[in-house]
Formats: sequence, C-alpha cells, structure tokens
Amino acid sequence: MRNFGYARVSTAEQNLDLQLTALKAAGCEKILTDEGFSGANFSRPGLSKLLRALRSGDTLTVWRLDRLGRSLFELLKLVSDLNQRGVEFRSLSESMDTSTSAGRLLLHVLASMAEFERSLISERTRAGMAAARARGRRIGRRPAMTAEQLAEAKAAIERDRRSVTEVADDYQVHPRTLGRLLRKQSACPGISA
Repeated sequence: MRNFGYARVSTAEQNLDLQLTALKAAGCEKILTDEGFSGANFSRPGLSKLLRALRSGDTLTVWRLDRLGRSLFELLKLVSDLNQRGVEFRSLSESMDTSTSAGRLLLHVLASMAEFERSLISERTRAGMAAARARGRRIGRRPAMTAEQLAEAKAAIERDRRSVTEVADDYQVHPRTLGRLLRKQSACPGISA
C-alpha cells in the first residue's frame, strides 16, 4: 500500500511549501504537484500523472479538499472512481478518510458546501452586474474604438483609399478588429461601435 500526495496552487504568487510539509508529515512517499492551475480544471499534468500511477490499495492524500478540485460534480466523480479502483482518499485539513463511512459522508457535505459557496459568489456577481447596468454603467472591456474614430477610419479607407492594415495601425488596433467593427456598423448603421 502506497501513500501518494497531491498539492496544487493556482497562481505563481502562491507556493506549495505548506502543503508539501503537511503531506510529508502524513507519510506520503511520492508527491505530485501542479502550479498555476485552477481547481475548476481537472485536466492538470501532475494530477493526470498521479491518477495513472494509483493502484488498488493505494491512498491519495491532499492537504485540503479544494486542492484536488472545486467542482462538486467532478470532485465526487473523481473520488468515486478512485474508490471503485480500490484507492482511498484522505484530506488532512478536513480530517477526512474515505475508508470510513463518516469520511465518505463528510466528503459529500464539504463538497456540497464548496459548491454552494461558489454558486452564491456567482449569483452576487450577476446581481452586481445587473445593478451596474441599471445605473447606466457599461460592463466589460472598453470598446476598441469610439464611434468617432470608426467614422474617421471608414472615411480614410473609402475616401483616401488607405488599406485597412494602415488605418488599423493608426488607431493601434488589429486589422481584423477594425474590419469586424466596420462590418458590424454596416449591418446596423444606427448603432455606434
């Protein structure tokens, strides 16, 4: 029976030291890591390599449940797949061990809470954006060109016979961006870009 550890951080500013220390203290013989990967994405090189290496009788240990993943569905699917393969799962911070009934129950409760929290954040974000729109604020990135700049660019292309590439360079936008904005304006002449 082997004890594998897994550690993950999602940004370069974070480091793995705390997780690695805890996993070594828990007796993990081999620890695989991923740096710069979101917990929402389950396609990570270190995790994929680890999952291929795990065999029946092995244990996968993480420092915290959210280091393995943040999606309730994917997390439960992964742990269920591990259990079907005869691999146990442990989370040190939550004192969870799926080799026990209580550990399996705790996994479902904690995963549900994490998903609930994510849903609340998403709802608050949507509500905040709707409130900002209601106040007349624009949501999203700034337009590449103002309506006035687009009219000038169109005139330079049609009247002065300049190329789209030249005019796009004048306004520091990509030629495809300028072309798209001009097509959009032609399709909806009453709407400014």
